[in-house]
Amino acid sequence: MSEDVKTAEDIAQDYTAMGHSVELINGIIDGSKMAEEEAADRQSAVDRNVEHLELMVAKDFWTDESMTAVNSAISAGKAHTAS
Repeated sequence: MSEDVKTAEDIAQDYTAMGHSVELINGIIDGSKMAEEEAADRQSAVDRNVEHLELMVAKDFWTDESMTAVNSAISAGKAHTAS
């Protein structure tokens, strides 16, 4: 399906997926997610999810969805270095 023909349901699913990325990034940073994993693996997960969020936030199909938490997670993820 072309991105310019996304249904409201498709957009809602994309927004939900972004929320999962936000939750993972924030959880890795606060130590509640992936704490048992190696630092490199945690950093890789943060980096992948930040990239995902950056790609998604740039899409032109959003309407009135709040991107506050998304943008905050992007900033936090970019500043994070796993140790």
